[in-house]
Amino acid sequence: MGKIDDIKQPIGAELKRFHTEFEAVMKSRIPLLNIITKYILKNKGKQMRPLFVFLSARLNGEITDSTYKAAALIELLHTATLVHDDVVDEANLRRNVFTINALWKNKAAVLIGDYLLSKGMLMALENKEYQLLEIVSKATKQMSEGELLQIEKARRLDISEEIYFEIIRQKTASLIGSATAAGVASTGASKELINKFWEMGENIGIAFQIKDDLLDYSNTGNTGKISGNDLKEKKMTLPLIYFLNNISSFERRKIIYKIKYQISNARVRKNIIESVMNSGGIEYSKAKMNEYLKKALLTLEPYENSEIKSSLVELINYSILRDK
Repeated sequence: MGKIDDIKQPIGAELKRFHTEFEAVMKSRIPLLNIITKYILKNKGKQMRPLFVFLSARLNGEITDSTYKAAALIELLHTATLVHDDVVDEANLRRNVFTINALWKNKAAVLIGDYLLSKGMLMALENKEYQLLEIVSKATKQMSEGELLQIEKARRLDISEEIYFEIIRQKTASLIGSATAAGVASTGASKELINKFWEMGENIGIAFQIKDDLLDYSNTGNTGKISGNDLKEKKMTLPLIYFLNNISSFERRKIIYKIKYQISNARVRKNIIESVMNSGGIEYSKAKMNEYLKKALLTLEPYENSEIKSSLVELINYSILRDK
């Protein structure tokens, strides 16, 4: 069994039921919709967000019908945002599999994303899950604001560390925050506890994104080369922001000019990567990642040791301390 299988084991039966119910939720009377949703289900990843929902719920009470609705809502939102992100990024591949926009063009991809979002909202309304609807609506709003803030700042490449953390808190961390909060909410927990688990999820999401940034400066495959894909796409990652913040304004302008206009040149990219790595940006980013990881784990300290707590701790570590 792989690591993720070990983590899933305490809630294996619940996850099996969830997958069956989620497939039913995705069905439609429209043939094209069914073809596309079947393709999405066939190529789903590890579905870690529903895992966060179920483990957060089980840690704080019993898994109920509401928990299954919460997991479905989160997974519908996550899938919709991935489909929309691929359109925005003009991506043809995700996890080495063709994206919806690559196979069915942008118009169909945008409509599929909208369909999945509305499907989730209607499911919540029909089942009078107003608190879950509020949690997911809050996450959707924050994710949109984060994406737009990133677009606004990316034009000038003037993202400060403060703005960087605000972008990733909204764009990435809010979804994991909504997953852990929705899981707790499905058990009938207090508002205070729901907010505490939202904050835990946010801390996980921030550490997750910093890890993503660091992976861009890791060796890929057997080549020993740094990928530098984020840099090539002019994405302002934390190691790069740290480097830019610790050089003179003159040097900073020079580097930003190179990123804007010369970054497709492999030699220019290699020189910037080396400068970032020599600046202490990697070490600084790792320290920040571990800071948010510790904050997340601190939320679980008051809970007695149990199989569920161990699985949730392992899931948090697994999602952040990964190598790809």
